[in-house]
Amino acid sequence: MSAPAPEDADLQQRRRAVMAVLAGSEAAEIARHLDRIGALPSHEELRAAESGLVMVRGRMGGDGAPFNIGEATVTRAAVRLESGETGFGHVLGRDAGKARLVALCDALVQTADYRKVVERDVVAPIRERLDAARERKAEQVAATKVEFFTLVRGEDT
Repeated sequence: MSAPAPEDADLQQRRRAVMAVLAGSEAAEIARHLDRIGALPSHEELRAAESGLVMVRGRMGGDGAPFNIGEATVTRAAVRLESGETGFGHVLGRDAGKARLVALCDALVQTADYRKVVERDVVAPIRERLDAARERKAEQVAATKVEFFTLVRGEDT
């Protein structure tokens, strides 16, 4: 099997980055930012949003033997733009609206016309909010950090 073309690898990385940001957002937030873009291309649902269960697996220490932790509810959707790009959305939980919006963003990121607009007007503001929240949380955790030290007796043995 041959390696993907550089432009395909770049597109895959862009899609991964967009999905990583959208995973931490809410449906209303995505919709609000998409509304600011204005007229979006028409699209059809290839797969209506549907919920199901997936088995979550873990490893002790990150490299131990795998084991089943339990099940998680996920919702998936797929849309196709009139120009042919297909987007997929998979989200934890039962938020069908979010799955559809994530799928739409995934399809839009694949187009030359909407890629930069979606990244600038949808993904960037959400990323900034998530980064700020992560920073606040890190500051709160750092404020509770306790330094332990041990005193050594100065006796000769």
